[in-house]
Amino acid sequence: MKKSLSIIALSIIGFGLVSCKKEEHKDLQNSETIAPDSTNTLSGDSLPHKTQTSVAGETAAPVASNQPLTTVALSESSFDFGNIKKGDKVNHVYEITNTGTNPLVISEVKPGCGCTAPEFTKDPILPGKKGKITLSFDSSSFDGAVQKYADVFANVEKSPIKLTFNANIQAK
Repeated sequence: MKKSLSIIALSIIGFGLVSCKKEEHKDLQNSETIAPDSTNTLSGDSLPHKTQTSVAGETAAPVASNQPLTTVALSESSFDFGNIKKGDKVNHVYEITNTGTNPLVISEVKPGCGCTAPEFTKDPILPGKKGKITLSFDSSSFDGAVQKYADVFANVEKSPIKLTFNANIQAK
C-alpha cells in the first residue's frame, strides 16, 4: 500500500514539474518588444535581475546583472536598409539614451544569426547621456526580403531590448 501511494505521489509531482516547464516556455515565447519611436521608455527599480530570451525554440542562458535598474529611450528600434546589392556589407547605428537615475550598463548584444555583428558602448552610460549600438549586416548569403534582429541585454526591467532591421537583397 505504501509503495503504491509513493508511486502515485511521485507521478503527481512529476506531472506538476512538467506542466510548470511548459508554462515557463510559453512565457518566454510571449516576450515584449518596444515600438519604434523616440517616446519609448523601459523602466525598472534598484533590484538586481536576470534575463532570458528565446531564439528559435531554444532558451538562452540568463545574463545576470548586478547593476541597479534604470530606464532608457531609443531613437528607433527598427531600421529599413531598403534595396541593397547581394554581398554588400551595411551597418546602422541605434542611439540609446539613459533616461533613468542609475548608470546604464549594456552587458551583451546578441544577434539572431552570424550574418549580423554588433558593436556597442561598453562603458556605463550616465543618466541623461547617450550610447550607441551598431549592427553590421553581411548580405552575401541572402536573396530577397530579409528581417534580422539583435537582443540587447542591459540593466533595464524589460531586458532584452529587441532591435530589428529589414533589407531587400538584389542580385548584382
